[in-house]
Amino acid sequence: MRGFFSPLPASVRKWAHWEYWPAWLANIPVVLFWLWFALRARKLLFFTAVNPAIETGGVLGESKYGILKRIPAAYVPKMLFVKSGTKEVELLRLFGESPLQFPLMAKPDVGERGLLVEKIKNEEQLLRYFRAHPIDVILQEYITYPEEVSVLYYRFPGAERGKITSLCLKKPLTVKGDGQRRVEELMRADLRAALQLSRFRKERPELLAYRPARGEQLVLEYVGNHCKGTTFLDGNALIDERLERVFDEVARQMRGIHYGRFDLKCNSLEDLKAGKNFAILEFNGIAGEPAHVYDPHRPMWKAYRDFYRHWKVIYDLYKAQKRLGVSPASWGETWRTLRYYVRYMRLIKKDKR
Repeated sequence: MRGFFSPLPASVRKWAHWEYWPAWLANIPVVLFWLWFALRARKLLFFTAVNPAIETGGVLGESKYGILKRIPAAYVPKMLFVKSGTKEVELLRLFGESPLQFPLMAKPDVGERGLLVEKIKNEEQLLRYFRAHPIDVILQEYITYPEEVSVLYYRFPGAERGKITSLCLKKPLTVKGDGQRRVEELMRADLRAALQLSRFRKERPELLAYRPARGEQLVLEYVGNHCKGTTFLDGNALIDERLERVFDEVARQMRGIHYGRFDLKCNSLEDLKAGKNFAILEFNGIAGEPAHVYDPHRPMWKAYRDFYRHWKVIYDLYKAQKRLGVSPASWGETWRTLRYYVRYMRLIKKDKR
């Protein structure tokens, strides 16, 4: 099947690889899993009770900054939260008084799938970002640790120990130079990179004209997001008790949160297991997928099997919360969050254009 697709354009070839399918299509079975457990719970929004400290349990509309503030400060990068409508002179004053330095990462306080996440190298780029995106923004220290991973962890309320069910190792989008072809030509020859070409033509046209030397490994994208070309690899065989104890220590201090995925950078996996030299960039609640399923070598049926198992965990956590008297969010509260989220996403996607 994949050999048949190889001579075709990348936009056609991607259909032979389920990891590239559009989210609305790939998530149809996941929606069915949710509805099955909702039927068993007799509550459509049962999942919101799992992480009562996060808006909708972490499905949509949650504040990234609000969640990061619940993580012990020792484990997160230096940050600055800037409200929408902040004047440029005030922005520069706040930045000057903060411990942040260039380069840094800028990201929307509410967002998903790497939308509007940018590496900011100087004051000019910082001001340009805020002019283009008049929304609440997090400025975050740029972490230089070489390894980026995602860890999906859960812990039942009152339990001392939790469990890691997914460890995803991330490989950034790169091309290897041959001394002859330009970056655009090198990207066109690789499906994963070719799917990013339209974005690069718009955002980084100067890079496409660069001709890397023979053997030069050129990192094209520093944001470790699957939809931006990062390769996700299954690291579940590396999960052990030491790693789980590290996240027991972190999660124990996150009151009202029992399930989610930590996206982080570390010096090495061994350092991470020793509880040192790592920084948590984000935490995703119920919507935090077991990212290892997107390993290119992992068959689709195993991916959906793992999605089902994780929804079973969410259901079991809901039952535990129910026994403690924790109720799901009300329809009114969820509807207000959904309306706000839809308006907000329309705004930032319009700004992106």
